[in-house]
Amino acid sequence: MKKLLSFGALAALLLCAAIAWALWLKTDNVPQGFSFSNGRIEAEHVTIASKQAGRIAEVLVKEGDMVKAGEVLVLLDNQQLLAKRAEAAAMITQAELSAEEAAAAIAQRKIVLKQAKADLKRARSMYEQKVAPEETLEQAQTQHDSAAATLRLAMATEKRTRASIDAARASLAQLETLLDDTMIRAPRDGRVQYKLVHAGEVIPAGGHVITLLDTRDVYMELFLPAHTIGQLRMQDEARIILDVAQDYVIPAHITFIAADAQFTPKQVETREARADLIFRIKISIDEALLQQYQDVVKTGVRGIGWVRTDHQANWPDNLQVRLPASE
Repeated sequence: MKKLLSFGALAALLLCAAIAWALWLKTDNVPQGFSFSNGRIEAEHVTIASKQAGRIAEVLVKEGDMVKAGEVLVLLDNQQLLAKRAEAAAMITQAELSAEEAAAAIAQRKIVLKQAKADLKRARSMYEQKVAPEETLEQAQTQHDSAAATLRLAMATEKRTRASIDAARASLAQLETLLDDTMIRAPRDGRVQYKLVHAGEVIPAGGHVITLLDTRDVYMELFLPAHTIGQLRMQDEARIILDVAQDYVIPAHITFIAADAQFTPKQVETREARADLIFRIKISIDEALLQQYQDVVKTGVRGIGWVRTDHQANWPDNLQVRLPASE
């Protein structure tokens, strides 16, 4: 019975607190120079996709995990790519050996050509001195030309071999890139919201694998009337009070003001109709503060967002920044 009574008393206290909070938020109780609107905490969603098709080998994270930029989240099966990489590496080795053979052949052909030049010079001298027939000169010239042609062929072979090495290295670099793509990484710091795949599944190129919440870009969207929007400026200070933590006041600043009304009456010719226009703004929490409290940042939590329409007004005591002690 005591437990039931204590539970009922607690429920009554919570109800009274909620009623008091709602009464305090009536327009009549809004401090002069300030405005507020309901909203909820949101964060930028990043949908991570695979660049290539493949079979999921392993998912390395769970929903709710905090991850760092560059951290591997999902592994694709890479056995075929590993085999191709080994083949490309073998082709590079083979081409390099062929290049060494071609270089040795060039050195040998240069020696043969040098000897052929000397023989041709001697045969020409002997022919001019009429101590050797013209046939000897022609034979020396033929050997010289053949040696020169053989050297050009060896040099062309070496160039072709060097080109094949470059091609094999480019193929290996491409395979390294494809292998790196089998390790799907986090593009930024954040929290894993949804795990969209499981080990063994086959996904197409561009298939979604993980949804990430960017905990460095957390904000609340507010909808305010036109007369309030006209008094706001980008980067103006703002405050956030969450329904689940009303003892804390979170500092923020305006990072977006819509140029177009969100809710537009059918006719806006009259002043009264223009006053009914509602505009969307975004108030964001500072990244440094988010980094300090990133482990407790949660999206979907509802609360109240406050803005200051009079830039000379001081924030009242109940809207002074109050934050929980960080661990």
